[in-house]
Amino acid sequence: METARQTPAAQSPAPVAALPPPPEARMGWGRRIAAAAVVLVVAGMVWASLKPKQEPPIGVQTTTVRRASITRKVVAAGKLQAATQVKLSSNISGDLLELPVREGDVVKKGQFIARIDSRRYAAQVRQQEANRATAVADASAAKVEVARLGNELQRVQRLAAGGNASAAELDKAQQDLQAAEARSQAAQERIAQADALLADARQMLAYTTITSPIDGVVTSRQKQVGERVRGGELQEDPIVIIATLSNMEVKVEVGEQEVIYLHLGDRADVEIDAIPDKKWPAQVVEIAKNATVRNAGTEQEVTTFPVRLALTVPVPGALPGMSAQASISTETHDNTLVVPLQAVTVRTEKELKGGPGAKPPQEQAPAAGTPAPPGAAKPRRELQRKVVFVVEKDVAHPRPVELGLASENEVEIVEGLKEGETVVEGPYKVLARELADGKTIRALKPGEGAKLP
Repeated sequence: METARQTPAAQSPAPVAALPPPPEARMGWGRRIAAAAVVLVVAGMVWASLKPKQEPPIGVQTTTVRRASITRKVVAAGKLQAATQVKLSSNISGDLLELPVREGDVVKKGQFIARIDSRRYAAQVRQQEANRATAVADASAAKVEVARLGNELQRVQRLAAGGNASAAELDKAQQDLQAAEARSQAAQERIAQADALLADARQMLAYTTITSPIDGVVTSRQKQVGERVRGGELQEDPIVIIATLSNMEVKVEVGEQEVIYLHLGDRADVEIDAIPDKKWPAQVVEIAKNATVRNAGTEQEVTTFPVRLALTVPVPGALPGMSAQASISTETHDNTLVVPLQAVTVRTEKELKGGPGAKPPQEQAPAAGTPAPPGAAKPRRELQRKVVFVVEKDVAHPRPVELGLASENEVEIVEGLKEGETVVEGPYKVLARELADGKTIRALKPGEGAKLP
């Protein structure tokens, strides 16, 4: 049976159904807008993170340059001491038998202070009195002998005139008289010697009684009854110390950089630690010419000069040894430009020219631990200049200044500022480390902290 042929229509493939469009093709306009917004937000965040941040203004305290009088003051610390102080010692050695005074007793000039055992010195006085009496007796005997030999010479002269005495007898009588006169003169000298020895013995006996040489107060009693006192010109063994507390002075140490400004007669104010909240007037009465050097030859070497200030009024209750601080006025300038002392800071030349801490590449410091190359020059210390930050339209600019006198709170500006300009006076940390040329600032109100919220 013959197979029937398929027609072309029977051989054509069946029609394929159409595929649905992808989801993106079906996205509506709303989703497209949302996606674009997300892209824009992300791009904005990236741009914001890459954009340099603007520093917030620095909170500072400001003041105005003004004219006023300023006085240079030298401040120094020291100790109170009596203007007149006597260490009362003995001129002789011996046992101390009496010492009736006590510390704090008020004594008058000539008042009895102490007595030393006088028996030895009293015996020496009696011995010298006896020696003088012997010398007086010898002198009297010599006078009698001179008188006798004078009469004998006259008798021989009469005999010689009558031819009854020889020339030899006359010469002998004259020589005997001359020898007697010489012995009489020697006897008189021995009396003078005995008088001197007696006076010395009496003086030594007087040394056994010690009296006060001045009016004052016994500030220290350094011996007790029964102790041995060593006297002499070459050693000091004080029994008591007497001071005139009505006249006090302060001995202070002034540094070598400041002592050059002091003059005799400069006025000062003295504060005594034991008497707070009160100042006492004083005057410079002595500036030492010899320096006191401590820790010589070390990095801590300090050179000072002792200066004495006499208090011009009595200070009730003040005692030697009390601590005190003196503020000495040395020089005054009137009607001059002044700013607060803390407004002045320092900057290097490089910081003034190229911003804080800027260093040229060739002067960059080597890394820590890196040895310096052979023959390399030692780094030089950077020159620092005194500056004041002037505020112009809320921007700080450093201004080099020349300083004059300085008081406790203010400093004179000789050159660099004008009256009425606004300058930064604090805080200290901001002035010393943070503030630089071109920094934006914000003036703090009284009582407001230095940090911005």
